Amino acid sequence: MNTFFCSDNSRQLGEDIIGSVSNHKTYILIECPTPWATDAFHSKWVPENLRLLVEEIKRAKLPINFLLIANNLSHKVERKTLLIYQKQDGLSHGYQKREFHLENIEQAAAVIRKWLWDRNSNYEVEATATRDFLVCTHGSHDKCCSRYGNSFYFNATSIVDELNLENVRIWKSSHIGGHRFAPTLIDFPAGRYYGNLDQESFKSILTRTGDIKCLQKVYRGWGILPSSIQVLERELIFRYGWDWFDYKVAGRIIEQSADKNTIRAELTFEKPDCSQYNYQARLVKDETKTVELKSSCHAKHESVYVKYAVASLWLTSTNLATCSA
Repeated sequence: MNTFFCSDNSRQLGEDIIGSVSNHKTYILIECPTPWATDAFHSKWVPENLRLLVEEIKRAKLPINFLLIANNLSHKVERKTLLIYQKQDGLSHGYQKREFHLENIEQAAAVIRKWLWDRNSNYEVEATATRDFLVCTHGSHDKCCSRYGNSFYFNATSIVDELNLENVRIWKSSHIGGHRFAPTLIDFPAGRYYGNLDQESFKSILTRTGDIKCLQKVYRGWGILPSSIQVLERELIFRYGWDWFDYKVAGRIIEQSADKNTIRAELTFEKPDCSQYNYQARLVKDETKTVELKSSCHAKHESVYVKYAVASLWLTSTNLATCSA
């Protein structure tokens, strides 16, 4: 019997989880009851027209990440929720939400096609300032997401109830990547990823209070930034504290060496008072943190995961005059 758990192995090796987030311009989240198959869009409740649309978009290599979501009521509610989160250009807080309430999941493919062609839909509702937390519970894809994700989902819903937080929704989610960091989640509309979570760190993320250094162990990175420079954003989070989460940010790689062992990166941000700051940093491959391990419970071979360190960081400019549009 295989008793290997990829998340236990990652923790035992002390893997630094920052920089483990891929970039997706758009997330399309479709409410669909569990259970889900290993390949989520081959699940029992996913209609053929939706499965074909997902395959068509994958073949076209559009920067869209499709996920199934559910909560404890998804198997019996009359309507189904469709959420589309799209990355904002320039300085931003993350993603912009469009929300649709469908009579059934069979309508999802047509509504998504209309949205792709920039047409309005009768099913769209006015988007409220909701935070949507997606907890990966996709146990048929990786057993760690069942082992750790399901219990975390249960505790997370209880915490939201205890804190009496309005406009916070907790969803079960299909595979979001990084099973070896289970329990793992995405916080929308920001699009930030977390892993190795416990109840205390989740409370801090929910309320943006407590010791900011808890993010050292649980913050995977921000989906709007290239994965190799996500370590730079974490460094600035520690410098500016929880206020950072109210800033608009943009980041880019200026140049990198041929072997990608050295990167020069830039990160610009704007505070709520409209002041802008520009940082540059030199990032280097961190040999002490780069690891070789199995990425999932069923991986046959180990993979190398390069980690970066902020070797130097400097403020290049400030602008206290104007707000971005």
